Amino acid sequence: MNRPEEHHVSGETALDGQRSLFILSPGDRDGLSQQVRTAGWRAIAARRATDAAQRFLHSDAQIALVDMRGARDGEAGLITSLAPAVDAGGGALIALVDALDMAAVPGLLEAGATHFLAVPFTPVELRATLASAQRLVDRLVGGTTHSRRAQRIRRGDALYWERDGDRIRLSDNLARHLGLERQSVDPAAFIRRLPRSERRSVIAALRGMMRSGRPEAFAHAAPGRPGDRLVHHLRLIDGVVAADVEWLSDAHGHDATGRDDLTGLRSRQAALDWLERRQGLATTVLLLSISQFDRMNAAYGQVVGDALLGRIARRIERMTVDMAVGAMVARIAGTEFLIGLTGEAATAEKATFLARQLIGAIGRPFSAGDHLIRLTARCGIAQSRPDDDATRLIRRAGTALADARVGGGEGIRIFSSEKRSRQVDADQLETDLRLALHRGEIGILFQPQYPVGGEHMIGVEALARWNHPQYGALGAGMLFATAERSDYMLPLSAHIQAEALRQAAAWPRALSHLRLSINVTAEDIAQPGFMPQFLNLVDMSGFPRSRLTVEITESGLIEDVDNATALLTALRAEGLAVAVDDFGTGYSSLAYLKSLPLDYLKIDSGLAQDIAGTARDRIIVRGVIHMAKSLGLRVIAEGVETEQQLDLLTREGCDYYQGFLRSAGVSSADLVALALKA
Repeated sequence: MNRPEEHHVSGETALDGQRSLFILSPGDRDGLSQQVRTAGWRAIAARRATDAAQRFLHSDAQIALVDMRGARDGEAGLITSLAPAVDAGGGALIALVDALDMAAVPGLLEAGATHFLAVPFTPVELRATLASAQRLVDRLVGGTTHSRRAQRIRRGDALYWERDGDRIRLSDNLARHLGLERQSVDPAAFIRRLPRSERRSVIAALRGMMRSGRPEAFAHAAPGRPGDRLVHHLRLIDGVVAADVEWLSDAHGHDATGRDDLTGLRSRQAALDWLERRQGLATTVLLLSISQFDRMNAAYGQVVGDALLGRIARRIERMTVDMAVGAMVARIAGTEFLIGLTGEAATAEKATFLARQLIGAIGRPFSAGDHLIRLTARCGIAQSRPDDDATRLIRRAGTALADARVGGGEGIRIFSSEKRSRQVDADQLETDLRLALHRGEIGILFQPQYPVGGEHMIGVEALARWNHPQYGALGAGMLFATAERSDYMLPLSAHIQAEALRQAAAWPRALSHLRLSINVTAEDIAQPGFMPQFLNLVDMSGFPRSRLTVEITESGLIEDVDNATALLTALRAEGLAVAVDDFGTGYSSLAYLKSLPLDYLKIDSGLAQDIAGTARDRIIVRGVIHMAKSLGLRVIAEGVETEQQLDLLTREGCDYYQGFLRSAGVSSADLVALALKA
């Protein structure tokens, strides 16, 4: 039997505690693997190009190193065999070349390589190249707001532990296999769960790693199951002792069959098992389906399709883990993913919010070489009943998903405890909207705005939410779309403006520095006498003009640029600031802005998030920001979700930002608490 260290290095599945590199080398596979391991990476190596793309996809490596030494002039076959899978998966590809053959590098980059490394190379040069490639991968996948170690602890199916001060924190699954009732125990309690005859080797491995800093491993029999053995791969991550754990015994197949080979998520059976263990508990499931995938497969091929599914899975898992502790994520069919929520995250409101975020994340373009692939998704949501089993709960989510596929709107349907899916009826919404104002269903949330380099809130944007008695919380998109269809935009806009001003005027003195941004619609602008009526509304509320920003959408301005210019000039003369909202969603004409008297330009969330995409995306966002700055405008980015997006926006000169990275929209009372806490 191999030693524990060898057992995993030769495997296809890497562990999160150590980054993996896929190596394709016809003549020097073993030598390169050893150098990569010495650099602190896990090597997954192949000699043949025939099945290399599939092996790369089924590993969890995101970087490939292709040995091009000895290739004939202009031959890039090894690169082209891997490039589609690497590109579609958001990875990096390093071409290894002989120092005497540097003239081949431009052709290899053209064929799909993102980096190159010349032989001979030093360990420092190897680590630098790998770090550069990893940086590219981090940018392409969008970054994370939580450490990968924390995600492993929170992901219930993982076999993982780490030393946290004087406690050891274990994933739920590992605690269960070791017979521990809690996920946080002292080290002595952890050691006592191991067979007495094997404790000495465990302590020796831990001490050896602490002395040398090099990874160690130990194996032991599973408590109560002497035929099954667990191996712990120890390493230091950010100064913390951590261990990935796996089964060594072939006889133990439960965890292996519980994973989807392509994405690494739970399998359908593992998802059913998870739901069955929670029978009788409040549980909500989201069934998410990717649309247009067959056509994408036909256009780009199955290798690209498989890589995209893996990348989609990472987006879903990352966002779900960040938003819902203890959630379950599984791939249960070709392009269908199941998310299970329990506890506080299982409410209809939070499930719907997560569904919107997931659909938005999948809707952001995926890069595949020179192509941008755009996908859409639909989601069905079902809440559990006391007599539910897993199959019935998933079946109801499927019914809701079927409604979402044929319906319009945002593509989300909820099957709650009622007998039918809560399918949004557009005609009924138009009727309900006319009653909503009188019933007090239209609420106001305030989303904080922050300087890119600071921690203190400088302003808020007022957002409208419709708390519908049947469908729950409906966002501003559906609210205004309904108002536009029913010719009810003017009353709705007036109500939102008045209510936002009323609440803001009541804020305590400690919030007297905050600016308030409220939206003015194209219909408002077109109304005769709008400006004096609006100024009267502001003055009657008691909110100072000097702290108010009026936001007008780009499309609303372009309808009549001359009229908009006159109105904005007059508003600024009366002491108000003016912003163009959602820039990047309409015609995106940079030229017409020079004639408008503006104070702020607000970059649409989709455009702001694109800055973490391809180089072309960044060029577009950079151009918008630099153009605005050259016109003397301050720039606010909407929809900022990751530290990477914020970092890139900061580098390009953005002034302020808002988004889920810092805070969603909150009530007036919660805003006051948030501001005072800061």
